[in-house]
Amino acid sequence: MIRTLALIDGEHYASTVRDALATLQYDFVGAVMVGGSEKLRGEADYGVPLYDELEVALRELEPELVLDLSDEPVLGPVARFRLASRVLAAGVPYAGADFRLEPPALEAFPLPSLAVYATGKRVGKTAVSSHIARLFSRDRKVVAVAMGRGGPETPEVAESRPSVAELLALSRDGRHAASDYLELAAVAGVATIGCRRCGGGLAGAVATSNVPAGAELALQRSPDLVVFDGSGAAIPPVATGKRVLVTSTFDPPGLVTGYLNAYRILISDLVLVTMADAHTPHEALAEAIREVKPDVPVIAVGFRPRPLAPVAGKRVAYFTTAATAVHKRLAAELGHQGIEVVHVSGNLADRPTLLRELATVDADVYLTEIKAAGIDAVAEAGASRGVEVVLAANDLVPVPGQPALEPELRALVEAASAEPVGT
Repeated sequence: MIRTLALIDGEHYASTVRDALATLQYDFVGAVMVGGSEKLRGEADYGVPLYDELEVALRELEPELVLDLSDEPVLGPVARFRLASRVLAAGVPYAGADFRLEPPALEAFPLPSLAVYATGKRVGKTAVSSHIARLFSRDRKVVAVAMGRGGPETPEVAESRPSVAELLALSRDGRHAASDYLELAAVAGVATIGCRRCGGGLAGAVATSNVPAGAELALQRSPDLVVFDGSGAAIPPVATGKRVLVTSTFDPPGLVTGYLNAYRILISDLVLVTMADAHTPHEALAEAIREVKPDVPVIAVGFRPRPLAPVAGKRVAYFTTAATAVHKRLAAELGHQGIEVVHVSGNLADRPTLLRELATVDADVYLTEIKAAGIDAVAEAGASRGVEVVLAANDLVPVPGQPALEPELRALVEAASAEPVGT
């Protein structure tokens, strides 16, 4: 039978719990009292060692399963997800009367590595991965491995920055030419291995992926550092040395820290709050994140669009996935670079609306992010109309009053290089 730690409460009579522990087909090695006192009378005997602290019980008893025998009102859904996150972060499955949650399975990886993953889509995760890869490629050999829902069937290596013509050729061949690995290769300029995945669990596991095969390709190149880029809220299924979580200042704290996002926070070594500036509520979000994991560094950063080819002095239409609320700021950022912005579109992820919009845009240059319909719609329209198409990056920029990002990243990479990995 499985070595099991029970979670119990004082809203059940002790005799009811004791009989359950004796009847259920588990090897109960201990129990944690999670609260409640209505049904307790003096010192109760449950027939197993009783603990007040979950982490102490997990450390001392080394259970193979945590079985939740509590109930409302002691543990409601919010509290249960937080508790489940703590259990999963310890690498232990968490189950109850009608559910079972497993910690995501991670493949061992023997080289220094970072994983970058997010609380959801459209928070700038790949921009963060690109920043990290570009930063460390200055003084070491870096390989990136990126997974996406539109990635290749067999892992592919982008050896150099793909051109617009090369991306169009992929699109015309029926491929997803704005896959994250192509964006990462174009922006970071490092060899990037493209992988794909299907499905995403509550804790970030994937149903299927070819990332392990992509990781093997990375190993064959003997890099100094491998950056694994997640997909949406899915975590790369690799046991990396260190982990960076990305979330957005515009997401409510209850979402960022609730459900099994608390698990994502607990296993992270650094949290980046993106899309921030001096006026965004990033401090409140950082405070909520530190309530989940008090010692995790949380740094707010902004984004600044950057053309990957010169466009100064030209009339530019900029295509992005960013929300309408920040379009004026993005246009101003480009204006500071000497670019005349005549149009900003946030419809890259809405292909029908984007196609209608493109029919009305008058510009010398289409500046597009490598996302969603950036290639098959925007670049294709530019090619058919003789409009120059330039790819855009999103650079990370500091936010006033925030800790410097580069020292934190360098400390992570140094630690990933010094510590045993693959566990």
